[in-house]
Amino acid sequence: MKKPQTLLFQEDGRIPNSRYPVLLYRAITAEDGLSLVATLEALFERNGWPVQWRGGVLDDHHFHSTAHEVLGVYDGAATLRLGGEQGDDIEVRAGDVMVLPAGTGHCRISASHDFAVTAGYPREQGDWDICRSGDNTPAVRSRIDALSKPARDPVAGEAVGVASDWV
Repeated sequence: MKKPQTLLFQEDGRIPNSRYPVLLYRAITAEDGLSLVATLEALFERNGWPVQWRGGVLDDHHFHSTAHEVLGVYDGAATLRLGGEQGDDIEVRAGDVMVLPAGTGHCRISASHDFAVTAGYPREQGDWDICRSGDNTPAVRSRIDALSKPARDPVAGEAVGVASDWV
């Protein structure tokens, strides 16, 4: 397994972001006999991040305060802005996986017509919310700070902090 690219974003006043970096795994391929979506969902499930939905990424800046999130691109390509309105534009395509720590802003800037992701959350944090840009309140930051690190990295399968930079 390749080591993920890491991206760290600071609080911008409207989006809290996280003390943990985003993990970006590139070019994961389908296992023999499985589609890419089935491969990604099996990988996430095996590592304790059960998939809860398939679809796209919202086109407004948002984040989650009650759970970390994994997004696996299984079709198409997109430009996503991570880190809030002043964040970085990241190009993703089928086979790319993003692990977004709670509080990390994300938004779809553009996408191919076939762009699709599968999304999971740590089993122990399955109750996720949606917060919008500007919802960066003390109560929201308190929920984010109270979250523990997930037991395992959803892609590498090792304890978070071993294969990744979540220390």
